Amino acid sequence: MYTDMDQWTIIRVRVGNKKEKKSKILEETKMHWKTLEKILANPEPPGYQMKQARPKPVLGPYLSRIHKILKSDRDSTIPRKQKHTAQRIFDRIKEEGYPGGYTQVKEEVRKWRKTNREVFIPLQHPYGEAQVDYGFALVNLAGLLKKVAYFVMALPHSDAIFVMTCERECTETFWEGHVRAFEFFGGVPRRITYDNSTIAVTMITGAHKRELTDGFRQLQSHYLFEEHFCCVRRPNEKGVVEGIVKYARSNFMVPVPQVQNLEELNERLEESCREDMKRKLRGRSGTKEALLKDDQSAFLDLPASPFDASRQKEGHASSLSLCRFDCNDYSVPVEYAHHLLLAKGYIDRVVFCYQETEIAVHRRIWEKEKVSLNPEHYLPLLETRPGALDHGKPFVEWKLPDCFSVLRRRMENELEGGKGIREYIQVLQLLRKRSLPELIRAVEKTLRVNGCTRDVVAQYLYGDDGKGMEKFRLDGREHLQYVQVDSPDLSAYQGILRGGAL
Repeated sequence: MYTDMDQWTIIRVRVGNKKEKKSKILEETKMHWKTLEKILANPEPPGYQMKQARPKPVLGPYLSRIHKILKSDRDSTIPRKQKHTAQRIFDRIKEEGYPGGYTQVKEEVRKWRKTNREVFIPLQHPYGEAQVDYGFALVNLAGLLKKVAYFVMALPHSDAIFVMTCERECTETFWEGHVRAFEFFGGVPRRITYDNSTIAVTMITGAHKRELTDGFRQLQSHYLFEEHFCCVRRPNEKGVVEGIVKYARSNFMVPVPQVQNLEELNERLEESCREDMKRKLRGRSGTKEALLKDDQSAFLDLPASPFDASRQKEGHASSLSLCRFDCNDYSVPVEYAHHLLLAKGYIDRVVFCYQETEIAVHRRIWEKEKVSLNPEHYLPLLETRPGALDHGKPFVEWKLPDCFSVLRRRMENELEGGKGIREYIQVLQLLRKRSLPELIRAVEKTLRVNGCTRDVVAQYLYGDDGKGMEKFRLDGREHLQYVQVDSPDLSAYQGILRGGAL
């Protein structure tokens, strides 16, 4: 028994090649002559084709209404979550008299959306161009599950990518992402495409015309790249980086990364980006790393020094020697209280300067209304207010090694009348000139020799310098090599020992 295609082909061969009569074929197969004509006219069965669509007597009168609602949703700026679902369209036309069921409406909505999607034109990506975007992912930071942002820069020609996580999408992370990406790629792309984020854009004045923020202009002035912003609601104009955002999350952050801090994660991500360079693109010759050389040939040169990716703000230190930056308070040395200071906020730290001199550095706090206190900033006040050592917040929260507690107890036991606590404060004052690890070593040596004064600690602290202990050399003093020094006569000192006179 022949299959349909087998029979179709055999009949065509017998009539067309062997020149058999059609009447013989009709007599053997008992088929209608119109069927035979269809076989001879088509190389393969054309399948059943309706000449016109089946009538929809129930839904038909409401089709134009359904299509109008769907078209209005597609062309509007309403958020996707507030557009009509099939159920909502069914409810609306039912109120208008539709007597049918939900299934017909659902199928019509599905069919319309499938055939009325937007169509795009493939874009040409010249050498040396980039696209930038942000994504969001969950990260386990020191045991705490947290949602973080990540900066992505992609080069459409080579498909090379750079990914950096950050606490949130803001001006500082935007700057820092560019600085690190340019260093990673080894140059500055000539043209970079962005969406219309408020980090870069203050006002949209035309299809591709924008009023830009001062922060964006500062970055652009330093690196001299040309900007390009997508049309409103047209993310397809930077479709490469849109896909990379999803690719980075799926490939670099699954399973959820478990790290102590974001810098550790960024080191992993940079290594992943380097490994990704070894991939070969579909339809392209060579790896991403090889294609990157084409991009680099069109890059702008990196400037002599990288951009200072810090948001700067002036402010006065308060009477508590605190200066505010980004809704958080940070301590500064007490001698700068009530002074006008410059705060420089980076993604990982906040630096405070007075007349271009760096006076304090703190780890950046990304929460709100928090306080960061450095006890060493308040040490000068302890000389006149020793009671603050046990009640002042900077010192109560100060976690010092146990050797300091032992030293304090020993001083308070051996020195009476409050002298012990003052002597201990003098030991802490040594931190104003030396680091804590150095002081810890000096305190431990003092305890081993049962010392209990500030001078003993200082002796071990400054004795580590080795100053004055270097051997005298004649290098550069050749004229002294001929000087003869007589050996001393020590017999004269015998008289002193016997109580005699010289």
